[in-house]
Amino acid sequence: MEGHVAVVGAGVIGSAWASRFALHGIDVKVSDPDPDVQRIIGEVLDNARAAWGELGLAVTNEGTISIAGSIEEAVAGAGHVQESAPENPTVKIPVLEAIAAACPADTVIASSTSGIKPSDLQPSIDNPGRFVVGHPYNPVYLLPLVEVVGGKMTDAAALHRAMATYTEISMKPVHVRVEIDAFIGDRLLEAVWREALWLVNDGVATTEEIDDVIRYGFGLRWAQMGLFETYRIAGGEGGMAHFIRQFGPCLQWPWTKLVDVPELTEELVQTIADQSDAQSGHHDLRELERMRDTNVAAILRALEANDWGAGRTLKEQRERLG
Repeated sequence: MEGHVAVVGAGVIGSAWASRFALHGIDVKVSDPDPDVQRIIGEVLDNARAAWGELGLAVTNEGTISIAGSIEEAVAGAGHVQESAPENPTVKIPVLEAIAAACPADTVIASSTSGIKPSDLQPSIDNPGRFVVGHPYNPVYLLPLVEVVGGKMTDAAALHRAMATYTEISMKPVHVRVEIDAFIGDRLLEAVWREALWLVNDGVATTEEIDDVIRYGFGLRWAQMGLFETYRIAGGEGGMAHFIRQFGPCLQWPWTKLVDVPELTEELVQTIADQSDAQSGHHDLRELERMRDTNVAAILRALEANDWGAGRTLKEQRERLG
């Protein structure tokens, strides 16, 4: 990729994008109005370096991260633009318009949106055919998945170029071929999140108990084998067909509440917040981030040793970095 990468919006996601690009030797220019942007970027980059140390990755040619004075300064001459403004079309669209007006006409503009369809964001920007969604997962500097989605006006060439850029920084781009709200990952997560809210709302379980069920149980299976492959094994020698025939009928039983969502009353919000404080409040934010990164890195290295799942991406990343 020629030129630097511009990151517009440097919150949790944008600062992690900047770190991932920089650790792959690519210069980054960041635009964000937050007066603390330099500090935030520095802290996230420190976390990213530490996480890569846990992975045993050697960074021999780290790119620079500089703070631009405006969107126009950040995107001028950029080879790729990653927009990570707040998740609100009324905020994102003016930002995207400013980006498109100032960056090279053929530069791919990618939005990190977690659920807004690209067709709802691209119509008013210059050269809308180069616009895609590139939705990552937190922490971006460690997790390799990025969902790539085109809108009604997106050119196939822009999708290919975006996926090539993400591959260049050792990510696993998944092309979401059908444009839908929330794409693939967040639709799955939203289903689990909705049911978890009901479990707390109805007094069935606390936030810690729900997290324990996930992290001590099926979360470990999902981390290395996903959903369908896990259930294929559960079907025994009969495979997936046997599993579906055996357990499929229970899907019609009234187990879950996926159609409805509990009203987020102040009482429920406070209950969840209090339980979360009791569960994790003795750790500060950066401490929790570092523990998360250390644990994820250990899982990735184990998967790499077995040449399996996301471990294959890490193996390719190690080879790419030399």
